[in-house]
Amino acid sequence: MTTSPQVRIPEASFRKTFATLRSFTKPRPADVRRCELCGLQLPSEHDHLLDPKNRHLLCSCTACALLFSGAAEMKYRRVPRDIHQLRDFQIPDADWDGLMIPINLAFFFFDSSAAKTMVLYPSPAGPVESLLNFEKWQELIRNCKPLNSLQPDVEALLVNRMGIRAGFLVDEYFITPIDECYKLAGILRLHWRGLSGGTNVWNRVREFFDSLGQRATPDRRPGHVGS
Repeated sequence: MTTSPQVRIPEASFRKTFATLRSFTKPRPADVRRCELCGLQLPSEHDHLLDPKNRHLLCSCTACALLFSGAAEMKYRRVPRDIHQLRDFQIPDADWDGLMIPINLAFFFFDSSAAKTMVLYPSPAGPVESLLNFEKWQELIRNCKPLNSLQPDVEALLVNRMGIRAGFLVDEYFITPIDECYKLAGILRLHWRGLSGGTNVWNRVREFFDSLGQRATPDRRPGHVGS
């Protein structure tokens, strides 16, 4: 996995993505997690709320999360819990190469505050916004049915095209909650060592996708980019 020295990170995007990433990297007592709205102690598996304006995630109890379910006009949006694996979906190599993403991991979502679809990819420095080829990007949006059905801000298309060298037999595509994408970014940021990342980080990435696949249900929304 390599990163391009030509990538620029817009300052506003840099602040947003790192504010979100802190939710998964900052130290905290393993046995004390509290709802950031009401203070109730939380289990290890719990809801998240997203502040779309700042792209910031908050831990939440179920009761507080329910207050923001389906309320797009409110300050926070509840992050869904469902994960869907797109077994009949693919992005052809030529279309992926045309997007000019420097690595083979990325997630796509619609940012309502920016009023556009964004793509971020994890890196040793944290999630980076891709500066896409505009023409290719518009073609992908037009032809990607799953991408057009995502819930704004809180749901993403997560793409894993790491291949055999990273221990993956096939490409993987998931419709997943946005917090899972930032969790993946946190894994790379925390465990990357040296120029290639080291064995540990790639073992953890494989564990992440194994867990995602085990929790996912097949998604019946068909789509084939470029078809």
